[in-house]
Amino acid sequence: MRLIEFCDYIETMLEGSRFKDYCPNGLQVEGKPEIGRFATAVTASQSVLEAASHWGADAILVHHGYFWRGENVAITGIKKRRIAHLLQHDISLLAYHLPLDAHPLWGNNTQLAKQLDFVEQGRFGEQDIACHGSLLQPQRLGDLARMLEQKLRRTPQVIGDPNTKVVRIAWCSGAAQSYFEQAVALGVDAFLTGEISEQNVHVAEETGVAFIAAGHHATERYGIQMLGQHLASRFTLEHHFFDQQNPV
Repeated sequence: MRLIEFCDYIETMLEGSRFKDYCPNGLQVEGKPEIGRFATAVTASQSVLEAASHWGADAILVHHGYFWRGENVAITGIKKRRIAHLLQHDISLLAYHLPLDAHPLWGNNTQLAKQLDFVEQGRFGEQDIACHGSLLQPQRLGDLARMLEQKLRRTPQVIGDPNTKVVRIAWCSGAAQSYFEQAVALGVDAFLTGEISEQNVHVAEETGVAFIAAGHHATERYGIQMLGQHLASRFTLEHHFFDQQNPV
């Protein structure tokens, strides 16, 4: 299919233009005008670019692309090598950040909830990207942590009493530790995100609300996969998700 039609359909679904974001959403690097196969990944790292080009991708769709707010605009070093690889192989790069976090069907937080059997009951945070709700079955914090390790393939960092009963939970994929106090105000028993900051430990200890850092990459690998599967099915395209091991 034509690249422009591919881009237009994704934009119509994710509405990237309505988000105030930290990077441009949509087509970031233009490649060949026709797409037969495309790759997805969480981040457009050099290893993903090389694997995707070796596989024969015409386009790569990611959550973490390039041109972040506040970064040096010079095309040098790592940025130069990545963009040069895309241009050399005539591969398009598309990236959707907050729109992919927020989408009610293909979004990272919706898909994370499906993986972990969380029942969404509402939204909060910046542009309503974070979720709150309940566990499908209440369980002890320690048991919840073991389930997370099994399903997300990463050992979570947990601040809280493992015997605490968790019924209500709030979550936001990636680096959403700044939403912790908003989550506490919602009356949840635990808050789950990808990363943790120093002050989160004190808030958890002083409020009794557990903090779970389940991994930035680990919590954001599901939305992009499901979006890719949808696009492949709708347009009869070949699709492959390239995962990476990432301890963060």
